[in-house]
Amino acid sequence: MAFIRATGKHRAPSRLTRKSAKAAGIAALATTGVLGATASPALAADSEAAAATGTGLTQTVALDTTLAAQIDAQAEAQQHQADVAAKAKAEAKARAEAKAEAKRKAEARAAEAREEKARAARAAERARLNSFHLPVAGSHVTTGYQSGGALWSSGSHSGVDFQAASGSSVVAVGAGTVVEAGWGGAYGNNIVLRMNDGTYTQYGHLSSIGVSVGQSVGSGEQIGLSGSTGNSTGPHLHFEARTTPEYGSDMDPVAYLRAHGVQV
Repeated sequence: MAFIRATGKHRAPSRLTRKSAKAAGIAALATTGVLGATASPALAADSEAAAATGTGLTQTVALDTTLAAQIDAQAEAQQHQADVAAKAKAEAKARAEAKAEAKRKAEARAAEAREEKARAARAAERARLNSFHLPVAGSHVTTGYQSGGALWSSGSHSGVDFQAASGSSVVAVGAGTVVEAGWGGAYGNNIVLRMNDGTYTQYGHLSSIGVSVGQSVGSGEQIGLSGSTGNSTGPHLHFEARTTPEYGSDMDPVAYLRAHGVQV
């Protein structure tokens, strides 16, 4: 015999009904404080986690700040080292430039000194070449220019005689070139020089001749030795100043020497 369940009796609650009951239960628990007590551990855990998270952030920020400070300090140290190196390089360059400039100035002074010395030497040489001397050092005139007498074929002395013992050194009174060197008749062994100023000088009665024709001689340079060759009454030097190399173009030898600064 079949049993038929009466409608509405012993039926399982619907899903909606169960949800409604659960919600009602939760509301009741909340009213009694149970839910609050049950939920407290979870909330506490969340708070601790938040606190822990906050502490980690603070530590991270502190570490970042320290690292940044270290990086800044390192950068400043590197910049300081770079500045020091740059300054040292600049100072070394300045010292090198100063040294080079000092060397250049020293070389310029040395070159100037050398040039001044060379100028002085050239001036001295010019003075030496242009200077005049007595034909016999320390001598004096014993027979004057144009002195008369039978000793001279022209009737007068065409030069002057300087006192000189035989073998005394005879020098060129000034710089010039030898145009005659040999026997000169009445003059005996004689030398004629063309002077650098275009005049001529003659040296007679020599015991020996020390130069040859065409040779250049300096002022004061020895050209021979005094003697008594030719038409001579004793050792002496016959000296003439001429406008040409030939006999008869004579001029006052004493005036000639004095005009060139020689004290006679």
